[in-house]
Amino acid sequence: MRAIILLDPLRPKVSQEDAIKVINNAGFVHDPKRPDFGIVIGGDGIFSYYGRVRKIPLLFVGVRKLKPIESKAYLAEVYFDELQDAMNRIKKGAYKILEYRRLTVFLNNKGLGDVFTDVYLERGLNSNCLRYKLEVKGEDFNFVDFAISNGVVVTTSAGSTGYFSSLDRIKNGSCFKINSYTLIKEDEVGIYHILPTYTIREGTDEHPLRYTVPYGSEIRIKLARKGDARLYGITRDQKGIKIREEDVIEVKASENKTKLIRLT
Repeated sequence: MRAIILLDPLRPKVSQEDAIKVINNAGFVHDPKRPDFGIVIGGDGIFSYYGRVRKIPLLFVGVRKLKPIESKAYLAEVYFDELQDAMNRIKKGAYKILEYRRLTVFLNNKGLGDVFTDVYLERGLNSNCLRYKLEVKGEDFNFVDFAISNGVVVTTSAGSTGYFSSLDRIKNGSCFKINSYTLIKEDEVGIYHILPTYTIREGTDEHPLRYTVPYGSEIRIKLARKGDARLYGITRDQKGIKIREEDVIEVKASENKTKLIRLT
């Protein structure tokens, strides 16, 4: 079988040479042009990136680090020191390929691409809280939220253990439960208002914070007041995409799916 090694182009956690040596020792060929599957080595950020742009099956490989704030690689199937064994198991057929739904994002009716984990609107450096309107339309329902917050996250099931789960990690207001998370279903999309000072659902007395809607719902987000707002999760640019007051962000179901290798 042919495989391609996929690393963070700016901050690779291992050398490509070391990774190729491991897969060659297991009898695989490194073929960037015609790979049967990809081996993504890094953290959750790089998993999210390749998960939204690659069509071939992917094996997510984390790297154990001593520094406390290195990526935790929650989405990793194995770690790099286990890669040799994982490749041997794949060679024996001890794996399955699972498909995960993506979301697709539009800005002013122009497609920006797919999302494998999450996409989020967040305030930049030169802004107070964002004021925005979020509208959700489904087959037999629709509602509108207004919010004053640091921003809003829209997540797939694959991304729900990340930003969406930050509430689960609050232990008692002063400590973290680092291994707590919410895993939403594959047929759901999660929405989370980030650190709001106020939310209101139009026509109700409800003040929503975090919830799910059926996959396939159409989500529209628009600023209600000018601010330094940035859209992340759809670009490799660390500054995100600048969002203006007149811009309309739409998040919908994607026709594409991410294929992940799971060892059995």
